[in-house]
Amino acid sequence: MSKVQTLRLDRLLANLGYGSRREIHMLLNRSCFRLDGEILRKVDQHIALTPDLTERLQYFREPLDPLPGLVLMMNKPLGATCSHNEAGALVYGLLPERWQKREPKISSVGRLDKDTSGLLLLTDDGDFLHQVISPRAQIAKRYRATLDRPLRGDEAAIFASGTLQLENEKTPCLPASLEVLSEREAVLTITEGRYHQVRRMFAAVGNHVLGLHRMSIGGLVLPDDLAPGAYRLLSAEERAAVVA
Repeated sequence: MSKVQTLRLDRLLANLGYGSRREIHMLLNRSCFRLDGEILRKVDQHIALTPDLTERLQYFREPLDPLPGLVLMMNKPLGATCSHNEAGALVYGLLPERWQKREPKISSVGRLDKDTSGLLLLTDDGDFLHQVISPRAQIAKRYRATLDRPLRGDEAAIFASGTLQLENEKTPCLPASLEVLSEREAVLTITEGRYHQVRRMFAAVGNHVLGLHRMSIGGLVLPDDLAPGAYRLLSAEERAAVVA
C-alpha cells in the first residue's frame, strides 16, 4: 500500500490560493478552517492528502477547494481568451478568484481562439495536459462549423485524403472526417492541434468559417446542460474518456 502524502497546513492552503503564508496564519487565528469539525490553528500541522479531504477540511463550513490534480470541463463562451495575461475577457476570469492564485497554476489543455466556443479542458495536472496535447496521442476533436458559403461537395474527400496542405505549413494535415449537416454547416473531426486548424482547412478549400464550436474531445462530449461560461470538475471516468 502506498504511503499517503502529507503537507504542512499553511503550504497546502497557500497552494490552493487561500492567501500568502502570513494571510493563512491570520485566517487560522480567526478560526476559519475546521478538520472533521475541529478548529485548526497550527500552521505547521501536517495534513494527510486523502481523497475525502475536501469534504473533511472546511473553510467557513464550506468544503475545501479541489486538491491539485484537478481537471475542469468548461463551456467556453465567445469572446473569452485562453490566456493568463492578455487584455480583455479571459477564461480564467470565469473561475473563482483564488483559483487564479493556485500553485501549480491552472492552464487550458490546448486553446480555443476568442471567436470559438465549446468544450475546453483546464487543469493543473501537467502529466494529463501533455498526454492530451501530445501530437502522438492523436486524440479526436469534433467541431461544428458554420460557413460563409455553401459547401462544394468535394471537401469530405479532400479532408480525408491526408494531402491537404495549409498555407505556410511544410507537412499536410492528417486525414480528417467531415459530416455535412446542411449546405453551410458541417462537423469536422481532426486529430491534430495546429494553429487555427479548422478555420485554415476550410480556407484551403475556398470557404470561410463564420462560427465554430467544439463539441467533444476524445470520448468526452460537452453536455447540453452546461451553460456558456459554466464549468465543473471531471470525474475519473470522464478523465479516462478523454484519452481512451
